[in-house]
Amino acid sequence: MSPALRLGFPAALLSYLIWGSLPLYIRAMQHIGALELLAHRVIWSVPTAILFIAIAANWRDVRAAFTGSNLKWLTLSGLLIGVNWAIYIWAVNAGRTMEASLGYYINPLVNVLFGMLIFSETLRPAQWVAVAIAAIGVGVMAFAFGRVPWVALILCITFACYSVIRKKVAIDSRAGFLVEVALLAPVALGWLIWFATTQPEGRWMGEGGTDIPLLMAAGPITAIPLILYALAAKRLRFSTIGMMQYIGPTIQFLIAVLVFKEGFGMTHAVAFGFIWTALVVFTADSLMGDAKARRLARTARPA
Repeated sequence: MSPALRLGFPAALLSYLIWGSLPLYIRAMQHIGALELLAHRVIWSVPTAILFIAIAANWRDVRAAFTGSNLKWLTLSGLLIGVNWAIYIWAVNAGRTMEASLGYYINPLVNVLFGMLIFSETLRPAQWVAVAIAAIGVGVMAFAFGRVPWVALILCITFACYSVIRKKVAIDSRAGFLVEVALLAPVALGWLIWFATTQPEGRWMGEGGTDIPLLMAAGPITAIPLILYALAAKRLRFSTIGMMQYIGPTIQFLIAVLVFKEGFGMTHAVAFGFIWTALVVFTADSLMGDAKARRLARTARPA
């Protein structure tokens, strides 16, 4: 396994595990409004990102990120991820965690499509089969809702576009994230000041007590998986990242059903089976392909 794959795969896996568990944190903070929690996610992400960069002593990339086309693209990616966060927080607190998970089930299919159209990636026959099986599962799950799942579509589109930008911008993941949240921070801070000083229910740090450390924890909870994801996006094929992304929504789906007790019927079970079958097929083919590539590399190596 190449060094890039050794670093990229665990980074992607850990980011999806954290994202998958995020509904538990959001529901624990349900008494905090969606925009209030969003503002704290942005504000506390700034010192978190600075800490990561200071540890790595990587200030050169920060300066590069704030210049030229990098700043333009990171401004766009920051807006996309801000919209994504806001919709997701609202969905979890509105009892629509399952629909939110659907958005992240659809997202890998869009990533695979973008990988082919934008990055000229190719899929082997078994991988095409996996994508087709996953598409059937997503279609079944969408049918189960009986309406246009607009929450799922917004989450899917915003994160897929965010992923494309972060793969194309040649900036360290920590520096890029710092620029994104630094650009969003003045808006978040301005909103929080307005909310705390002019609204009857306004407050700075929730209801005090345990809310204070929990709101401050929104920074690391937000920053760590995004930085890991951006790191993985630089090292893995876009289609591989896309199929691994089923880990996150599957955890979200299980939390919605087993913890939040959202409705789950036979249609959902069928969709769930299709999607996990696709993940097994794609993963198995990817592992066999990597093993074959290593064998060919050893054969081609001079004696």
